Amino acid sequence: MLSVPGDGRVAVGVRGGWKIRRDGTLGTTEWKTAQQSGILASSAALGTLLQLTGKLLSDAIHSVSMDSFLRTALSEVAAELSVQWIGLGQRTADAGWEIIAEHGQQTAGVRSQTLWDGALERGAAGLQRTEQGRVLAAFPLQPGTPCADLLMTAGRFADDHLLDSGLLISRTFSLALGLVDHDQRSRRQLERLRSTLEIASRLSQAEDTAPLLELIAQQATRLLNCDRSSIFLWNRERNEVEARPALGVKGASLRLPAGEGIVGETLRTGKAICVDDAYDDPRFNQEVDRKSGYRTRNLICVPLRDGSGQVIGAFQGINQNDNRPFTPEDEECLTLLGTQATIALRNLQERDLLHRSHSQLAERVTRGVALVGESAAMTALRDTIRRLASTDLPVLVLGESGTGKEVVAQSLHYEGNRAGCPFVAVNCAALTESLLESELFGHERGAFTDAREMRQGKFELADGGTLFLDEIGDMSPGGQAKLLRVLEQKVITRVGGSQQIPVNVRIVAATNANLGEAVRARKFREDLYYRLGVVTLDLPPLRDRPEDILLLAEFFLKRFAGQARRPQLQLSQEARRRLQAHPWPGNIRELRNLMERLAFLCPGERVEAEDLSFILNPDADSAKRPALDLGLEEATREFQRDFIRRSVRQVGGNMTNAAELLQLHRANLYRKMKQLNMNEVGGTE
Repeated sequence: MLSVPGDGRVAVGVRGGWKIRRDGTLGTTEWKTAQQSGILASSAALGTLLQLTGKLLSDAIHSVSMDSFLRTALSEVAAELSVQWIGLGQRTADAGWEIIAEHGQQTAGVRSQTLWDGALERGAAGLQRTEQGRVLAAFPLQPGTPCADLLMTAGRFADDHLLDSGLLISRTFSLALGLVDHDQRSRRQLERLRSTLEIASRLSQAEDTAPLLELIAQQATRLLNCDRSSIFLWNRERNEVEARPALGVKGASLRLPAGEGIVGETLRTGKAICVDDAYDDPRFNQEVDRKSGYRTRNLICVPLRDGSGQVIGAFQGINQNDNRPFTPEDEECLTLLGTQATIALRNLQERDLLHRSHSQLAERVTRGVALVGESAAMTALRDTIRRLASTDLPVLVLGESGTGKEVVAQSLHYEGNRAGCPFVAVNCAALTESLLESELFGHERGAFTDAREMRQGKFELADGGTLFLDEIGDMSPGGQAKLLRVLEQKVITRVGGSQQIPVNVRIVAATNANLGEAVRARKFREDLYYRLGVVTLDLPPLRDRPEDILLLAEFFLKRFAGQARRPQLQLSQEARRRLQAHPWPGNIRELRNLMERLAFLCPGERVEAEDLSFILNPDADSAKRPALDLGLEEATREFQRDFIRRSVRQVGGNMTNAAELLQLHRANLYRKMKQLNMNEVGGTE
């Protein structure tokens, strides 16, 4: 039988093999399939081979790496087959051959592509004897064997069982390589999962976006065993992506149009892309390489998705260090890491937003908490608050209703080291004794009829910060006892619970009652009084600091004009006199409410006396109004007497200032008072 191979050589078929004539050189090639193997005919040879195959499989199971297994296995197989060289070969994309691993000395005559091609195509073992006396053999591995396609040997002679032994060993090699590869994949997967968990824990500790993204890229580079990694964040408004870090350059960033290159394709399709030859792919943007001087060989790019599944960017790995293409396992690893990165990035952004919102709210509250006034009493109060703010001493704030006791408590909180923690206010007068304990200490689910779920009390909510107990004088005796125990032990127990919960809370209490008299009347616990009143601040009423009235009025008027979205209102001279003449029984709260109404209701850009006469009509003075049966003349005289008395009180009894306030000469004021029979206030000059 005569056959003409495709390369133009003449091959003559004979029984038992092939003769290949090349340039007049004769050689023989024998072929044998696994079905034709007669290895079972020799029990001695079979026993030795079975021992070797068992050892190969055992070594494969316990191998640390593919390289270490191949070094040992090829040496042992070469000794068993009595060959001088043995190797594992893999067919390349251009129909050539690459030696994956070898043992022994390879000479120029051991390469026979014709033999190797024939063994792979036939699926049969081949043996070729060259004219130089070399014996070459090739044994196909099972289809799908990782790393290699053929087991090749070269030696000086061949025994009768070389093909049979090689076939059995090649089948064992296929199984062993599969075991090693599976074990290595499992190890890599386990290592990647372990590393991903470690990365996730480290990501949760990140404080800033830039170091976070750099950390993620570094870990991706390590896990994928590639040269560089970059995270591309998609700015949809500007239709561009920013690489962080750019091509692995520390601290660098690169902005690109969102629709270009592999990244743009990933953003558009939402699918992962693996490129084995970057410069051979038309989607690859070579401009980046030209600018950076970097050479991209292969790459992998996966989409980054937020919690709703929307693509927000891409994650790219570049240049596999093992000169192999990126695998589906690499894609899975990069996707998993990208998910962790997206979550960490979102949490960091939300935390940053919360911090900024908290800072803005704290700044807004701090601006709103202002102790306005230039009187001696207010100057001394501000100085005392500055000294107390840095301490944790309990403070008892006393004063009439509306004098600003809560503002003082907030100043103590926001000017001290607890400013970043909660400020919680409780109105003790609004709580019945049955609700007080639950409100302050919380309750467990099922503690009482309406307790459908666990609820934290004010002490827990204020932990680390300040708890303001307003109207403490109205607290029930039972509530006082429980509050005293918490202040002494610094632990609480929820209603219906048994666990003691430690709390770190500063207490600021306030009341408009005379607690000293309440203690003497046994309506307030003496021990609680002294516990709360380590430091006592007594706030003066507004009528006792008249020089602060206009300052407060302008402060509130400016704030509320801004809320009403109108220009700053100005107070006329007559309006100023009317404000200073008013006794302000409701103190600062009354003045504040008046300025709020003016800011929203005043028709002009200037507050006139008529605007105040319409609004400034306190119910507290209604009892002093003249009776309707007095007649107009007597009612007028009564009104004048009352108005003069209030003016004199307003200026602290100084008649010169009172006359100026009433727009009268001092002598005329005395004359008028004498006409009104007002000797009790100095009706004689």
